[in-house]
Amino acid sequence: MRTDPSSRPDPFPPTEAALAARLEAIDPRAYARTRNALDGAVTRLSPYLTHGFTDVPAVVAALRRRHALRLEDKLVYELAWREYFQHLWSRLGDGIFASLRPPPAAHYAAELPQDIHRGATGVPAIDAAVRELYATGYLHNHARMWLASYVVHLRKVSWRAGADWMVAHLLDGDLASNHLSWQWVAGTLTGKPYLFNANNVARYAPQWASPGTAIDRGYDELDRIARADVDVGAEPGTHAAVDEPPLFGAPDCETEMPAATAIEVMHPWSLARRQPQRPAVALLLPEFHRSWRWPARRWAFVRGRLQELGAAVVRWPFAEALAALRGRDVTVTECFAAHYRELIASLRQRGATVLPVPRQFANPAQPCRSFSQFWNRVRGGVE
Repeated sequence: MRTDPSSRPDPFPPTEAALAARLEAIDPRAYARTRNALDGAVTRLSPYLTHGFTDVPAVVAALRRRHALRLEDKLVYELAWREYFQHLWSRLGDGIFASLRPPPAAHYAAELPQDIHRGATGVPAIDAAVRELYATGYLHNHARMWLASYVVHLRKVSWRAGADWMVAHLLDGDLASNHLSWQWVAGTLTGKPYLFNANNVARYAPQWASPGTAIDRGYDELDRIARADVDVGAEPGTHAAVDEPPLFGAPDCETEMPAATAIEVMHPWSLARRQPQRPAVALLLPEFHRSWRWPARRWAFVRGRLQELGAAVVRWPFAEALAALRGRDVTVTECFAAHYRELIASLRQRGATVLPVPRQFANPAQPCRSFSQFWNRVRGGVE
């Protein structure tokens, strides 16, 4: 069956008002107490952070106006994880798409099995997570970790194949946070695989309880499976399936380039006006979006925000975009995504003003190969 996204209210309206309401509702104490539960008081800010509606310093500042936010607060710590992943992307570039350490087992499949694609593994926690991903474009972080761990360690699928599949359906599909989180689960970021079992699911997501399935094992046995070339396979029997939503490259755009010579160039990761005195044009590069296709929901999110900002939207190939921007006084926010990164570097060489993505914590010159190393270097950044 196909889930109809229009049958649900939009949980992530692409508006300034929705972001303000989301910030207003955050309770750092409740977040710390309940964040691991599927129905916990998580922020659900990730789509707005990924697409540059806001940034970590702005979130911290907004929370400090209403709460006594401290460095040791769990919410600050988790925001630092986001900046850590961005730090690695900025320093390693496309290197984040290759294993940073050896995986625990010798062999992994290059493609995701159809039973996972269709949410028909027979493990309730996994199938429910797949359905939620397809229906909303969002998953609680615990659900993402469980799904990744099952795919990599129990089904022996390459973390890269799983990460590419998941990021394609996420409304908050940040390549650094997604792919490096999959590496963290796979053990190729830290050297230690992340494992979970049915007891873990029962504690934090009792509505997804999965007794008697492949995840209903002790951690010693799960660790042995993770390090062996063993695919446990789908559960026996026939299981209800769901259709995977279609994905699309950059949509055609009919708006025209502003006539002004001084403009602010936006892109899908900088959906905030940082130079409001200038007319804005949002640029979509088809080269990137042919490789990283998005569902209709995500395109609607991006286009809805650009419409609210009154930005012109153009879809140009790389060379055409560079030619169209020749001779203009351009301001643009940095971006680490392929093709966008190269275009912005070329604009910088021509004298464009390239604004850094605001950071709460420092961006060390050398890549930190663990979060603890990063945190020890930057932890004074919230004071």
